[in-house]
Amino acid sequence: MFSLVLSLLTIRELFDYFPLMNSILNRKFRYTYSNASLVLIVINCVVYFLSYFVFPRLMSILALNPLSIIYGHSYWQFITYMFVHGGIWHLFSNMLGLFIFGPPVERSIGTREFVLFYFLTGTLSGIASFFSYYLTGTFAVLIGASGALYAVMLLFSVLYPRAVIFIFGILPVRAPVLVIIYFFLELFSQMGSYGGSIAHMTHLFGLLFAFLYCIIRMRIKPWREWGL
Repeated sequence: MFSLVLSLLTIRELFDYFPLMNSILNRKFRYTYSNASLVLIVINCVVYFLSYFVFPRLMSILALNPLSIIYGHSYWQFITYMFVHGGIWHLFSNMLGLFIFGPPVERSIGTREFVLFYFLTGTLSGIASFFSYYLTGTFAVLIGASGALYAVMLLFSVLYPRAVIFIFGILPVRAPVLVIIYFFLELFSQMGSYGGSIAHMTHLFGLLFAFLYCIIRMRIKPWREWGL
């Protein structure tokens, strides 16, 4: 535990020297706002309805299946896996999180930036998960918007570091603290193989790519916004 914290502090020190230069990577979009968060929620709900009640085979077409990608070249699954869910609770919990964190993030950075952020972090989380599955010989099927959702949650904590989230509607926790708690929960769950079919690595990748997006694209150092 101590060595892990020490490593994280060392990484932070390295990023403190990361040059925040202007380039095409951080060129800003013209600000617009059109509630893409709500559109994403509707699309997820429609895909869930279609895959469970109209066209069940849609699940296998859209879900990220490493074998389908390797042998069937189904590369679209790196994106489409974010729109299929394993059950009503899986869908509800992800869409609730997107409903809570998505709109304020989108209002702050604009719809175009939000859409880029959502799809880029979600897609990269899928690609990274694929390679982690491939290297470990796991070949699990990946579904759900959790990777992108964790990314949105981290960006929310950077943009609104003083925001307070009430866990279960009772326990108040500041947004950065909540993200750090989730990070360690996911890390320890992955290391200990707890949590059953939950894609802990995908959640961690979502946090990682959001962290890098803040530094590279948005020129923000999250730990400074958090006051660490």
